Amino acid sequence: MNIKEEIIEFCINNGIDTIGFSECRIFHELNPYFEKRKKLGLENEFEENSIDKRINPFLYMPEGKTIITIAFPYLYSLDFNKKTHFSKYTLGMDYHAVTTGYMEKICKFIQGMGGKTMPFVDSNSLPERYIASNSGVGFIGKNNTLITEKYGSYVFLGEIITDLIILPDKPIDQKCGNCEMCLEACPTNSIVKGQVGINNDANICLSYITQKKHIEDSWFEKLNGRIFGCDTCQRACPYNREIQLSTISEFIPYDYMKNVDVQALMNMDNDLFKDKYKIASCGWRGKNILKRNAIINALLIEKINILAVEKDTSPYIRDYYYRLLKFFNL
Repeated sequence: MNIKEEIIEFCINNGIDTIGFSECRIFHELNPYFEKRKKLGLENEFEENSIDKRINPFLYMPEGKTIITIAFPYLYSLDFNKKTHFSKYTLGMDYHAVTTGYMEKICKFIQGMGGKTMPFVDSNSLPERYIASNSGVGFIGKNNTLITEKYGSYVFLGEIITDLIILPDKPIDQKCGNCEMCLEACPTNSIVKGQVGINNDANICLSYITQKKHIEDSWFEKLNGRIFGCDTCQRACPYNREIQLSTISEFIPYDYMKNVDVQALMNMDNDLFKDKYKIASCGWRGKNILKRNAIINALLIEKINILAVEKDTSPYIRDYYYRLLKFFNL
């Protein structure tokens, strides 16, 4: 058994069955893509400003030879019938902690084989979906998600740069063809025609809007039940219909995340946040973002009286409280 087969077998024995390998190199071909997005003003505050840090893995590990991509499926149910809801990826344990735990095990195994490792989990500067497509893990859809054959686009991605030379896998070509169901479904038209991803405007994607610190009044009605994240384009994608569900136990949804108590959420104190929501994947944006979105949807979807919120000591929440009253003519 060679090194590649041993790593794959180790991953499978630990519950991870979607792994790919690609050459560690500078992705010069992406430079025009990032330059154009920068010129068009399509970047947001969650993105790395330096293009070099986005295309050059040698800045992180100069002796890198191979990039290993690992997909972590998180979906436990295709039920999307809740009025007020969190995105599917937020329902279980914080994926940053979960995937980091798995990656550390894999890195330790590779180190035991004599290799050096540098792991990355989400929120890093490297173009992980592009690397994943080059690694044969999936293809990038028109909605800019990485779509795998087995789990669709409901996966988190992690990368490990190693100094081991491992035979790369074949890239997977884009398979959307003439399908434009995600474009048609997007409620804000953030997905547009043209070269995949290059003109998509993440700044008007509702997943981004729900996480943004300050939003304009015009977004209130567009949330339409969304507390954190969106999922609309993924629900529309044909490749997400006949898929397998996750078996990673840490991603089993918390009941309070599946069945949102809007009243409790919009009046949430620090203790409730730390006890329940901070441990989920939405917790990194803090308490007030969740409270704001809950208040918006309390009025819009649940028709709940929000008068109690007026006593909130946070200027941030009080500001949205009065803006909402004015917006809804209350």
